[in-house]
Amino acid sequence: MSDSRIRQGGKSRAAGGHDSAGDRLVRAGRPRFRALVLLAAFTGLRWGELVAVRRCDLDRDAGTVRISRKFAELRDGRRVAGPPKSAAGLRVVALLAMLVDAMKRHLAEFPAEDEELVFCGPIGAPLRRNNFHRSVRWSESVVQAGLPVGFHFHDLRHTGNNLAVASGASTRELLHRMGHGTMRAALIYQHATSDRDREIADALQFRIETRTQGDGAHRGPKARSRQIIFGPVAREKGR
Repeated sequence: MSDSRIRQGGKSRAAGGHDSAGDRLVRAGRPRFRALVLLAAFTGLRWGELVAVRRCDLDRDAGTVRISRKFAELRDGRRVAGPPKSAAGLRVVALLAMLVDAMKRHLAEFPAEDEELVFCGPIGAPLRRNNFHRSVRWSESVVQAGLPVGFHFHDLRHTGNNLAVASGASTRELLHRMGHGTMRAALIYQHATSDRDREIADALQFRIETRTQGDGAHRGPKARSRQIIFGPVAREKGR
């Protein structure tokens, strides 16, 4: 997964003032899968983890989802349930408030008992990648959403992880959210947000210029920066 793909799919209103990939796909796709797409885009859960979520895994009061298993699709077409990809995959992930609302609306429209799957196909069958892509017309939805050609469902996981980093998640916090046990994967997303560091630098420059406007505006950039950093101390020293 390239950094450019991560950046294109990862901006949100909270992080960069624009729609996220999940937002755009939701508008282009089918209502039945709205909560699924949003959950993928803002939690970074894997496909196999998402389609294995049961109602009992959701704590709508605490605003969390428990990941205790995943579904794997074998070459012979069979689908088997098993533990997450690694021990670190056993986790409880906090949900955004809007995700909690989305899940409540989803369960009101598509009810499920405690041990039943939250996400199913139109006739109640468990979701598989192929039938999901056909149901939502994935390729068409990607084009309608204005996303890069070849954008895959798994790219929503990258979107969620990238948003978590842009929101200030530490490496350890990101590892927990991703369900990874090694540092390498988390560092990929931290590297991909170097453009966020530029935004921070620009914001600091704007703050300096705003604070010094009309007060020493005739001074050069270095003098204005010194005034912001040292404030009254710098002025007293010059007296």
